[in-house]
Amino acid sequence: MIAFIDHYKGAHGVEPICRELPIAPSTYYAARSRPPSARAIEDEELKAKILEVYKANYEVYGVEKIWIALARSGVDVGRDRVARLMGALGIEGLTRGKKPRTTKPAPPAERPDDLVKRDFTAPGPNRLWVADLTYVATWAGFAYTAFIIDVYSRLIVGWRVSSSLRADLALDALEMAIWRRAEALDDLVHHSDRGVQYLSVRYTERLEQEGAVTSVGSKGDSYDNALAEAVNSLYKAELIYRQGPWRGVADVELATLAWVDWWNNRRIHSATGGVPPAEFEAAHAEAAGLVLR
Repeated sequence: MIAFIDHYKGAHGVEPICRELPIAPSTYYAARSRPPSARAIEDEELKAKILEVYKANYEVYGVEKIWIALARSGVDVGRDRVARLMGALGIEGLTRGKKPRTTKPAPPAERPDDLVKRDFTAPGPNRLWVADLTYVATWAGFAYTAFIIDVYSRLIVGWRVSSSLRADLALDALEMAIWRRAEALDDLVHHSDRGVQYLSVRYTERLEQEGAVTSVGSKGDSYDNALAEAVNSLYKAELIYRQGPWRGVADVELATLAWVDWWNNRRIHSATGGVPPAEFEAAHAEAAGLVLR
């Protein structure tokens, strides 16, 4: 109540505020004339130490870390008290937000239909491709990796690593996939999330040139493109997290090249009956009397 009067007395005066609360003006003046308590003085000293720790650590520490830092420096204070004083100071620890977005949603009017509807199966190669982007933290900034996967065999048919999220990243991966397959793609459905990289004019026109049909997840969550998300997750777990930290894009690109080769030619997959994607496709081609290019 005293703090409330202190805050508003300049605008309204002490006596009018006291009449509304109600509190006797003499009570207010008596409270203001009393010296601060030992506890209040100690709180002010602790506030200064909390601010010192907070500012010395990039202003990212929360209650737990500031409490520990104070204890390490010989300041014996309870955790709850630290929390209270941080609240009084109006400071808080860094709240980690969402991961950097690798795709920016395109306007609804520009989105193709969802032709997959979370059914990630295909009767043969080049019938359904899924595409997605992911990011890799490096000492030089973020690297971004684009993958295109053939759903039938789980073969990574196209990929690209870049320091930029420009549409060229996705388009370069698409060009690799088209070059690798080197055959008509009239029966192909290309499925992605709703990112502008995949719905850019150049990207969609390139698919149209090959006779492919564009499909986009309708709800915009990870389940709409679950298979591609799963590949990204394995890429992170099997390569990025195990072999990092990464110096820069070139290191990520070289390692991704080796990982994709292993994934396609040596890694066994439960979805293909325990054989590598390339072997699975070779068996399909042999059974169909086809010659792989």
